[in-house]
Parts: sequence; structure tokens; C-alpha cells
Amino acid sequence: MAFRDLSGAVDFSYLESYTRNDIEVMEEVLRLFQQQAEIWAPLLNTSHAGWRDAAHTLKGAAAGIGANALSAAAEAVEKGDLEGAQGRLEKLKTALDAALIDVAAYVHGLQLKALRV
Repeated sequence: MAFRDLSGAVDFSYLESYTRNDIEVMEEVLRLFQQQAEIWAPLLNTSHAGWRDAAHTLKGAAAGIGANALSAAAEAVEKGDLEGAQGRLEKLKTALDAALIDVAAYVHGLQLKALRV
């Protein structure tokens, strides 16, 4: 995986601008996002009482790295009613998977870039 594998699920230009292209900071922020996703993803099911809280946390974490589609999907889950929630949660999980794939590719690209410096 590397930069060429990015799907567009995350707008990394937002993160690059926010961090002033500091590779160490970008990698740290992305690793934190991955950790948040690992913690909250198991709660993305209506059988778990914390599904709205998980969506809320992922919404903010996604917005912080430029994963706009993920943030929007999380907001739809957070604000939606119980009817149809499981379907929205499935869309959120799909968006989360896409963002995590892009994050992994981007982090790998950052690591390769650091080796060349």
C-alpha cells in the first residue's frame, strides 16, 4: 500500500494543511484515528446501548482527518431514529472500512517518504 492506493475516502489535503505537512504529527493523528476506530467500531450495532455514542465519536474523529463521507455517515446514524438505524450503521461501517484502508495506505506512504529523506 502507498499513496497510489488511495481511494479518496479521506481528504488528506485537509490534514496536511492542518498539520503544516509535519509527517510525524500526521502519522500520530492518523494512528489515533485508527485506535479510535478500533475502540468504537464494535459498538456499531443497535444491540449495543452505546451505538449513538460510537457514531458521535467517529463523526468527530473522521472530521478531524478529512474523512468527510465517514463523518456524514456517522452524523446520519447519530441523528437518525431507531427505525432504519441498522441500515445506517451498515453504511457507516462501510465508510469506516474505506477510510481505514486509505489511512493505512497514507501512513505507509508517509513511512516510505520518511525513508527517502
